[in-house]
Amino acid sequence: MKFLVLFVALFLAACAHNSNENLSGENKKFNELLTRHWDENMERYPEWSTWVNYKGGIYNDRWSEVSLEAVEKSKAFTLKQFEDLKQIDGSKLSGKWKHYYDLYFADKKQDIEGFKFPGHFLVMNQLGGFQQSIANLLSRMPTRTKKDYENILARLEKAPAQIEGNLLFLKEGLKRGITPPKVTLSDVPRQFDAMIVKDFKKNPLVKAFQKYPKDFNESLKKDYTARAKKYLAQVIPYFERAKKYVQEQYIPNCRKEIAFSTMPNGKAWYNYSIKSYTTLDKSADEIHELGLREVERIKKEMQKVISQVKYKGSFKKFLKYLRTDRRFFYKKKEDLLKDYRAISKIADGRLLRVFKKLPQTPYGVEPTPAYMEKSAPTAYYYRGNIEAGKPGIFYANTYDLKSRPKWEMVPLTLHEAMPGHHLQIMIAVEQEAKPELLKFGGYTGYIEGWGLYAESLGEEMEMYEDPYDKFGQLTYEMWRAIRLVVDTGMHAKGWSREKAIQFFLDHAPKTKHDVVVEVDRYIIWPGQALSYKLGELKIKELRNFAKAKLGEKFDIREYHYQVLKDGAVPLGLLDSNIKNWVNSQL
Repeated sequence: MKFLVLFVALFLAACAHNSNENLSGENKKFNELLTRHWDENMERYPEWSTWVNYKGGIYNDRWSEVSLEAVEKSKAFTLKQFEDLKQIDGSKLSGKWKHYYDLYFADKKQDIEGFKFPGHFLVMNQLGGFQQSIANLLSRMPTRTKKDYENILARLEKAPAQIEGNLLFLKEGLKRGITPPKVTLSDVPRQFDAMIVKDFKKNPLVKAFQKYPKDFNESLKKDYTARAKKYLAQVIPYFERAKKYVQEQYIPNCRKEIAFSTMPNGKAWYNYSIKSYTTLDKSADEIHELGLREVERIKKEMQKVISQVKYKGSFKKFLKYLRTDRRFFYKKKEDLLKDYRAISKIADGRLLRVFKKLPQTPYGVEPTPAYMEKSAPTAYYYRGNIEAGKPGIFYANTYDLKSRPKWEMVPLTLHEAMPGHHLQIMIAVEQEAKPELLKFGGYTGYIEGWGLYAESLGEEMEMYEDPYDKFGQLTYEMWRAIRLVVDTGMHAKGWSREKAIQFFLDHAPKTKHDVVVEVDRYIIWPGQALSYKLGELKIKELRNFAKAKLGEKFDIREYHYQVLKDGAVPLGLLDSNIKNWVNSQL
């Protein structure tokens, strides 16, 4: 269901103000409907409302209901909103409102199509779930006022019901054969350990109570600390029981097969996932063959860099050299973070070469939280929120330094921070004209396609002067091409996990730990990894189209503005938007 997808992608947007334009007729009616649906969604999904700082956090003291009954209510809620939408006469809408209507209508249809696939039973895997999400939300909530702290306390007190509800989903999913593969879950029990730490100063559930605003008096701080300790003592036993169940009953009985297609209705479910994530009508076979072609193309580019650095061995030996030579790795976590921050600062100073509009919201570079670092990807991004006082965060994984090579750092920074996710997402959410509701579409093909495209902009920003950094960029492009092959290979063509891992190792210098984490990610998140390469290829295709048509009139800064100005959209719509813009210039 769409709201579950949106929670995975909460880093996609933040709140903005309604347009002040004067509307009339059907346009006004539709705008009012969007506003009403937005308000309904915020009340129904309070975690989402927290991430977007809806009305200053008026629902920050509550959780969404987690039960089978709540799932049915959510379906009825979506159907009701779709019926509301049908009362709008799309033929009477004008300008951008017709565009918004088509976008929203397609989203609702996709939501309803997804009802047949019970994703609510897949509430836990090595990359996320209630063993992480409760602490993540509590730690990202505002901490400026007394009301903020009361909200955190209220949620902490109610956290046991969240744990119990998620356990019921796990148990029911196990009965129905709807589980992640057993092989991907070995690290999950350890992820509970941070939640059951009894040392108040070390438990991430109560991070907010380690430091208070300066205007809080001692009496107030003592009261909040005492209540937080009380609620923490109440919630820890629930996490302990959850860990015991997961470790002793759930994981041992999860499915052995890795292919999504082996689950009930799994083949159709995988096809739905492909379309949902990529926003393209492509079959698994088409994507697989495209991936193989891209792997061979990128390998030729890699060979050019190998010749440039005058390496005399084979391609395979060069990959091993990059994985193992000490010169490519740090000895201290602090040095890794320091250099990520330095790269970010250099990139920031070169953005205006290729962009004419930049976001106002700042960002920072922080280490991945220790309780999730072992199974977490190399890096990820959380969007910022100026009104909530939260900057964007580029999280860099400092676990196992021998699996974090220096040559991957530049493209990774460009992808996660600037000009990648932070720039794209915050430009989208800082615009005031677009209705808030339509800023939250889970168009992963656009969002991750932009992130990968942003890596290639390092050429024009002169970020790849070191050939090893350039090889790192090609490695990351190869990595996304490999995804097209192994994701479809495992879920649609009968590939084993071992075959997928070996294919990865044969074509990219990423370390073994990193490769295993990646392949296991594709296993539990089918279709999502296809978005990056397919989206990047579309953005590059449209850039080449615009450049060919406009000739000397082509301006890369204007092209990027046109791609970014409407926020995330399906790739088919991006195609028509850019071609319409080009035609208008001609």
